Amino acid sequence: MAEGFAKMIGKNKIEVRSGGTEEGHQVDPLAIEIMLEKGIDISNQKSKIVDFWEWADRIIVMGCDAEESCPVSVSSKLENWDLDNPKGKPLEEYRRVRDEIEIKMKKLIEEY
Repeated sequence: MAEGFAKMIGKNKIEVRSGGTEEGHQVDPLAIEIMLEKGIDISNQKSKIVDFWEWADRIIVMGCDAEESCPVSVSSKLENWDLDNPKGKPLEEYRRVRDEIEIKMKKLIEEY
């Protein structure tokens, strides 16, 4: 969801690379559904292993202890949004997390 918002809101302002701690997973169908409600299609996104630590000006982790996978050398670039993982929860929880991501992404991109 964050990658979708970043690409839409940050178009022509920032370069976005998104990844995770596991590779190849398809995007959760409920995440696709609720992002389409915002006019953003994330159905072609896939989880990619993060390998751009040195390239990034900022590294945003969504929570779920993801920062444990980050190299210590990037700690000054790291920001944890500490969001709940909606997987397996009701659709309203997906929407709540989606809306939190949208607010945080707008604020982040305003800084650029």
